[in-house]
Amino acid sequence: MTTSDLRTLFQAKLKEKPDHDFHPLDLERVKDDKYLKRVLKHTENDLKQACDMLWDIFTWRKSVGANEINEGTICMEYVNEGIFFPHGRDIDGCLLLIIKSKKHVKGVKDFEELKKIIIYWFDRIEREENGNKVTLFFDLDGCGLSNVDMDLTNYLISLFKSFYPSFLNYIIIFQMPWVMSAAFKIIKSLLPARAVEKMKFVNKDSLNSLVTPENALECWGGTDSYEFEFISESRSAEHTPKKVTFAEQGDSHSPGEMLRLNPNNLIIFKTENEEVTGQFLITNMDESAVSFKIRTTSPEKFRVRPSSGILASGATQTVVIVVQPGFQLRNVMKDMFLVMSVQIPKTDLTQKEISEIWQNSSGSKVDEYRLKCQFPVKDLPKNGSLAESKHQDKPDSIVNALNNLQINYEILHGQVDKLKMYQLLTMILTAFTVILGYMIYQNTNEDKYCDRI
Repeated sequence: MTTSDLRTLFQAKLKEKPDHDFHPLDLERVKDDKYLKRVLKHTENDLKQACDMLWDIFTWRKSVGANEINEGTICMEYVNEGIFFPHGRDIDGCLLLIIKSKKHVKGVKDFEELKKIIIYWFDRIEREENGNKVTLFFDLDGCGLSNVDMDLTNYLISLFKSFYPSFLNYIIIFQMPWVMSAAFKIIKSLLPARAVEKMKFVNKDSLNSLVTPENALECWGGTDSYEFEFISESRSAEHTPKKVTFAEQGDSHSPGEMLRLNPNNLIIFKTENEEVTGQFLITNMDESAVSFKIRTTSPEKFRVRPSSGILASGATQTVVIVVQPGFQLRNVMKDMFLVMSVQIPKTDLTQKEISEIWQNSSGSKVDEYRLKCQFPVKDLPKNGSLAESKHQDKPDSIVNALNNLQINYEILHGQVDKLKMYQLLTMILTAFTVILGYMIYQNTNEDKYCDRI
């Protein structure tokens, strides 16, 4: 199925139901091949399901007024508390949407306002990242059951499942306390099979497997000293990185002169230790140092190490690519990799300085190299034959079970507080009784002494 097929089917449905009244900005999405590809991928290339999903997305966006949600219509007091904010990137280069769970307690804030803030961040990230994936980062350090909001978690899941197609890269759960293990088992059961594979439980020691130290906050054990401060989208746009798309470009692009790739146009994958892997070498042929980035048409299917880096003049870097489990490799044959490079003045630049160089570079300053893939078809069952399972909705009783667990926890916590109060009152009454008894005893002894006189 192609994007043209989906566009034709959706436009036919529009003619059948002329009273749709969808927002013009949403209808513009139908003209965007990249967006339609996301919908097709999300629905596993089921054309009818993809058309229905488009219709449901536009209907939902109209019902919540998504296109009218902006910095002037959301509760900035909530935003500035820093419960939700984007910052840093995972190992695949996807933006992190951080959720500081310790700052949120269920029932304290207006739930409808929180939902508007989430839609604001989702839409803004879609615009700024050109539809590329986002990684949810649950920072659970220091949290308890009172910080688990099942309604909010379920809402986040519903957005990824129904209204933001192919938008999720990973779900990273950082420093999960043992008291929340049962809660996250239930949350895990609510996710589709594909999302469960993307859930990664990490601590400070293992975080660097998903987020490099320079992208990790200091409170996570990283080197990034960032403290949240809201920046309006108009100001942020001045620093938005240039987006690269190459799925539809031809192979006639002439190689640049900065790098030499070996192999230069084809990555041959092999099966090793039950994994399908490939690799290639990058050599800096330029007189100056260069910064490189590696992108792929399907980042959810591959793990690239490293996905970016710096090379001194004449230096060589080996890039290893691993196919993620659960994908049918016969569907990966058309996927490609893009290596981009830009000159930098020296090798010891900070991450911020490198980012500024990329942001300010023009197309003429960036060299691009494309690589196709060749897979060992006979070995596919070892890593790539597992079809992705379709999500089966879980009964609402699971949600109710966790809500009941949280309610019981709050009741128990209240009873413990009452018990402590009772203990304190008992101690005060006991002390008072002892003092009163001692005073009565003293008075009794004084009366007896006087009688004897």
